Amino acid sequence: MAHLAHYREAHPIPFVITHWINLVSMIFLIVTGFSIHFPFWPNFMGVARGVHVLCGIVLLLNCIVRVILAFVVKSAPTGGTRVLVADYKTWLPQKDNRHQLGAWIKYYLFLKKDHPLSAKLGVPQKISYLAIPLLIIVMAYTGFSLWGPIMDAPALKAGVNLVGGLMSMRIIHYFLMYVFIIFMFLHVYLANVEGFAPTKLMFLWREHGGLVYDPDQHSIIGEDDEGAKH
Repeated sequence: MAHLAHYREAHPIPFVITHWINLVSMIFLIVTGFSIHFPFWPNFMGVARGVHVLCGIVLLLNCIVRVILAFVVKSAPTGGTRVLVADYKTWLPQKDNRHQLGAWIKYYLFLKKDHPLSAKLGVPQKISYLAIPLLIIVMAYTGFSLWGPIMDAPALKAGVNLVGGLMSMRIIHYFLMYVFIIFMFLHVYLANVEGFAPTKLMFLWREHGGLVYDPDQHSIIGEDDEGAKH
């Protein structure tokens, strides 16, 4: 089965930049997080803590910027089209996929051969993407609650008291790191289950030919045989 074309309109350059920032920040957060929890690198603790806090702040700010951009920047509502809509609309249930959760789960588990004809993101991807901003906020809150310079702030102390102390907050923060790791692996799988064209588009802004889609008719109307645009 041919696949939908992957056009740059699906991921405008501001989203490519925020995606790169997310990736780099998460990798540094995970590496330094393990280094703080398991101090196996001599004389690295101070650097690890500093980099960890910095990347946490960058990740939080980048998340806020990305959400704001969703209401400012337009993107294509699905693969195979250059038609643009406000990006936040592609995060919400769309006519093409609001009924396809079961079909997507079967497809990702190799129980269904044909790719569901859907909007920009499959249903499981939409659910995970909507959850990530909330997860980043919770992760930032638990992290700031453990950071000496501001941990005595009333809003942070209230959270620490609510969960039963700093050790409980540290455990929650540490557990959420594994949630991030699991999400990253799932995200890579879901994005590339049909091939690496989506990744090439997101990281290299490289287009890939395929089926052309009309979001107004909700159907395939042809095929782009020219391939990637350089």
